[in-house]
Amino acid sequence: MGITIYGCQPDEAVLFGDMAPGLDVIPTIIEEPVTEANVELALGNRHISVSHKTRITNSTLLALSHAGVEYIVTRSIGFNHIDVKYAASVGITVDNISYSADSVADYTLMLMLMCIRNMKAVIRRSDVHDYRLHETRGRELRDMTVGVVGTGRIGRAVLDRLKGFGCQVLTFDTKPEESDVHVHLDELVQRSDIVSLHVPLTPDTHHLLNRRRIEQMKRGAIVVNTGRGPLIDTEALISALENGGLGGAALDVLEGEEGIFYADRRNKPIENKSLLRLQEMPNVVISPHSAYFTDHALSDTVENSILNCLKFESGNQRG
Repeated sequence: MGITIYGCQPDEAVLFGDMAPGLDVIPTIIEEPVTEANVELALGNRHISVSHKTRITNSTLLALSHAGVEYIVTRSIGFNHIDVKYAASVGITVDNISYSADSVADYTLMLMLMCIRNMKAVIRRSDVHDYRLHETRGRELRDMTVGVVGTGRIGRAVLDRLKGFGCQVLTFDTKPEESDVHVHLDELVQRSDIVSLHVPLTPDTHHLLNRRRIEQMKRGAIVVNTGRGPLIDTEALISALENGGLGGAALDVLEGEEGIFYADRRNKPIENKSLLRLQEMPNVVISPHSAYFTDHALSDTVENSILNCLKFESGNQRG
């Protein structure tokens, strides 16, 4: 069986090359993301693998269907970069993969700690040899309440780590669960010192943290987002940070990150004004959608991409 792997980075290519032969799979490695212009590279393969870094247009999906593609596995947990319903309408099944939840959970805790200990300002000062202490003392997690929005694999991994810090926790998920700490989202944002987002991006979760909920948050509270950028109303977030309603934010994802994150933009203008404003703020940490970026998660991603294709093939054998 063959798989065409689009948007494949060198370290991914090495693992695909190592793993695929042992599973009787022939990988075709393509460095560029899938577009209408290169769908012919999938000819002969019913299965393709794509990255989450580039949105796949409906016209590309149609062209893939015409090329005989029946299955797309995205090397990510989220698949908001693909119109899944449209893909189904042209005969293509879209699937995602799972990878080490620990990668994102570890990163989430790091971001929380960076915010409550003012690390952005500390590092900036140290870089220019200013070794004075920050004007504001840091806080300790054990004295705080952390609200975890989304209790799937990653949310649960974050909760496991928080136990070691002795803090109070609250949880919310769109699928209600029996728990002493599970509360309505409005109550969670009102009571939490830190709100951490771990839900998929869907029409129902778009701007889940909207202006009303941001305004309900405790004064000085912190927002951490390692899910998807549009879970937050960015303009409302900026307003709350500017007027002192919120104490800080740590954002590994951001609305409008496409075409900016994963690229060297040092000598190119950045048109995302929200990103530029947030990066100016000393109490905001921005990272380029990199919480997943570990060696363990990469190995999981490659292996599960291949296994998903094999599973689809075994259930759709042609007579």
